[in-house]
Amino acid sequence: MAASASSPVPTEIKLHQASNALEVSFSDGRAFRYTCEFLRVHSPSAEVRGHGPGQEVLQTGKRDVGITAIEPVGSYAVKLVFSDGHDTGLYSWDYLHELGRDQERLWQHYLQRLQEAGASREPNAPMRQSGPPAKGWKQIG
Repeated sequence: MAASASSPVPTEIKLHQASNALEVSFSDGRAFRYTCEFLRVHSPSAEVRGHGPGQEVLQTGKRDVGITAIEPVGSYAVKLVFSDGHDTGLYSWDYLHELGRDQERLWQHYLQRLQEAGASREPNAPMRQSGPPAKGWKQIG
């Protein structure tokens, strides 16, 4: 889907590998800096978003993820290839602009979801168990 004539389009995209951040400047004069982790956990892929409302999959352990490649997709998007192997999300110009505009709210919501799930941003961190063990399992310790 192409961006409409009034939609902002990127004028510059810079990957800052040392700080694991992507900086995108848009034709409307706005510029956004996204951490690679933020872009990874908000990937527009079905693996992250699911195939419909309520099917989203919480992404955990992505604090150290980086971007290893940026591939153009026509004149409307980029495919970001992440260091954890994820490469199925197409980030349209409209979606990147939306992520930048709503970044603080989206990030706080993500952190809240992690906390509620007892999960972590840290790679290989164990899930914190909340509540009694599932039926058929017994708690040890």
